[in-house]
Amino acid sequence: MTQTLNAAHSGTFKIGGELEINRLGFGAMRLTGPGIWGEPADPGNALRVLRRVVELGVNFIDTADAYGPHVNEEQIREALHPYADGLVIATKGAHTRQGPDRWVPVGRPEYLRQCVEMSLRRLKLERIDLWQLHRIDPKVPRDEQFGVIKEMQDEGKIRFFGLSEVTVEEIEAAQKVLPVVTVQNMYNLFDRQSEQVLDYCEQQGIGFIPWRPVAGGNLQVLENVARKHDATPAQVALAWLLKRSKVMLPIPGTSSIKHLEENLQGARLELSDEDFQAISAVK
Repeated sequence: MTQTLNAAHSGTFKIGGELEINRLGFGAMRLTGPGIWGEPADPGNALRVLRRVVELGVNFIDTADAYGPHVNEEQIREALHPYADGLVIATKGAHTRQGPDRWVPVGRPEYLRQCVEMSLRRLKLERIDLWQLHRIDPKVPRDEQFGVIKEMQDEGKIRFFGLSEVTVEEIEAAQKVLPVVTVQNMYNLFDRQSEQVLDYCEQQGIGFIPWRPVAGGNLQVLENVARKHDATPAQVALAWLLKRSKVMLPIPGTSSIKHLEENLQGARLELSDEDFQAISAVK
């Protein structure tokens, strides 16, 4: 596949029915240090990757205040501010960090407010287009968590609201307080535990953001389809996700420009129904 690389080939989706993005986005988490902790070994490379992301037509970048922590949001501001028209920076809050690969949710209302205020400051934004609750804190009544987010939405600090790692019941509980426009759960060809959540999102027109979209399992099982399309197994895995549902918004992440460009080639790979069914049968 030697055609021009552009995320627009993945099709578009309107977040909240209003905010149009190209469906293949970019997860910026891997631009931080080992264990998603601290600075990367080559900070300049992270900035170059982010700038190349936008050059390739990606207009949906996912991050979180916990990535680094704080490092990822600061990288995005340094590389891309002032932001191009139509570029959506989606961030998350409510995860605290105690060291590499350590994550503890905190959903106290005053902390969630701090998360939003500090993300606004680090990203140099007046309003966050999509703010996601990184995890619902089981130690805090969830309506208190949803309530303060609704307050910040009413204040104009947040435009749209999403959830991460939730069940259908939790989405419905949140929707009683404020609209949920995206859900970010782990989902890929080899881990489809969130199938019911994906189906619900499709019925409701909620964007589904699969994190770890090409990880897990043995991608070699995709070799036959990949050879037929002159593609890599990872590109086929991304193409499968895009065909699986019209609300699917994959955000493959990488710290390599070469790998980024390879992922973008998957945006224009069109699988036949036969290929899709064969891949779907993989366990």
